[in-house]
Amino acid sequence: MTDTNDNDLVCVGAIAGSYGVRGEVRIKSYCAVPEDIELYSPLTDETGTKSFTILLTRAIKNGFAAHLGDVETKEDGDALRGTRLFAHRDQLPSLPDDEYYHADLMGLAVFDTGGTQLGRVKSVQNHGASDLLEIEGPGIKGTALLPFTLAAVPTVDLATGRIIVDPPEGLL
Repeated sequence: MTDTNDNDLVCVGAIAGSYGVRGEVRIKSYCAVPEDIELYSPLTDETGTKSFTILLTRAIKNGFAAHLGDVETKEDGDALRGTRLFAHRDQLPSLPDDEYYHADLMGLAVFDTGGTQLGRVKSVQNHGASDLLEIEGPGIKGTALLPFTLAAVPTVDLATGRIIVDPPEGLL
């Protein structure tokens, strides 16, 4: 699951446009169990002002076809393309100690194993293999992508807002 600016909202998916001509939309789910996105309905947009009830109709390539409350035409669905869908944190399951919502990692201070601050977590990305932390900081040219593994990120301390990293040689 991914990020939002409001700590109470967690991004659980996105609308990828219309699907067919009868008002269905394509939904991308960011949930560990993709079908669970329907359980968190109604979902909101990033601002929390628009609400969407979701009824999944079938699995399709890279997501689901679904009916959304007020979407009745292909044009309605296309107008919502790119809209990220958010659930309230209290709707979501508690996570085991070694798992984190992406929203909780965003903005955390990044320190090396010697206690030197390297920067902050800019984003959490996943390009198919595993999660990557995008880190930005004054000593980093642009940003750096660090594998979010126990070897590279031995400590995540949400209470203090910091993570300890042991990056591969030459990465940072």
